[in-house]
Amino acid sequence: MDRASLHLVRERCLLGSLSPHSGDLYFWLKRLIDVSLAFALLMLLSPLMLLIGVLVKVDSRGSALFKQERMGFNWRKRKPRPFLMYKFRSMYQDCDDACHRDYVRRWINGGLDGEEGTAKLAGDRRVTRVGRILRKTSLDELPQLWNVLKGDMSLVGPRPVPLYEVAEYEPWHMRRLEATPGITGLWQIRGRARVGVGEMVSLDIEYINRQTLWVDLKIMLLTIPALISGRGAA
Repeated sequence: MDRASLHLVRERCLLGSLSPHSGDLYFWLKRLIDVSLAFALLMLLSPLMLLIGVLVKVDSRGSALFKQERMGFNWRKRKPRPFLMYKFRSMYQDCDDACHRDYVRRWINGGLDGEEGTAKLAGDRRVTRVGRILRKTSLDELPQLWNVLKGDMSLVGPRPVPLYEVAEYEPWHMRRLEATPGITGLWQIRGRARVGVGEMVSLDIEYINRQTLWVDLKIMLLTIPALISGRGAA
């Protein structure tokens, strides 16, 4: 996304609609919790992450990490901003993303029907053998703990999306960009890839309007059974 497009995104966002309970104290406490838990989890899970990195490289050629520019949110300045998000690579190296761009465009604009009308492209042949397991278990998202430490993401918040997805948004969709993107959120615990774009955006707006430390804690706790069940995972 070029600078002009990014400026348009920022202009279209209806900022200032945060919950009346979500003041500066909330954001600073949320940041403190994010840093503390993300650091602890990185230390605890580092052997597992090292193993996953080795398995990804053994399974297919290329880097163990996948990097992509996603749309984030600067909570201090209250405006969206792009950032570089990290995941374990679950696809073959140097795959063409044209099919996913087309899928996202049709998904947002109502060009998909039935089970296809969900957030993730089913039967994606670009996904590796190890990648299927990582996506099913959500282990591919563990490197996002580093994004949390950097301040690009939070443990709880809307799903971070590629810039080409934002380019397809309707004006009301922009409301979901009014919070720091998270590793988990209402969308993840209430359906994940099974919901349509309208429901996904509505869940994110519901979170933005309700966000408090108590809501964040409940979402984190409910994420555990959602991960174990694998509901809505790719």
